[in-house]
Amino acid sequence: MRSLVRIRLDPALLRKLDRQCRQLGRTRDDLIEEALIRQLALLRLDRLRRRVMPFAEMSGYLTDEDVFKSVS
Repeated sequence: MRSLVRIRLDPALLRKLDRQCRQLGRTRDDLIEEALIRQLALLRLDRLRRRVMPFAEMSGYLTDEDVFKSVS
């Protein structure tokens, strides 16, 4: 079941959203939902990264490059 959520947007942001919708042939709902899904995933990733960082630093992982070297 889907729920209705109302949001207020600055007129300039609404114009940008509408322009993208026209260019992509998608609805406002589609783009806003996709953006929200992405933003929530980024927030979760950031929260997890902060929890893991102390353990990673103790193991010598100080940068993303350190991790990439280990996994590639």
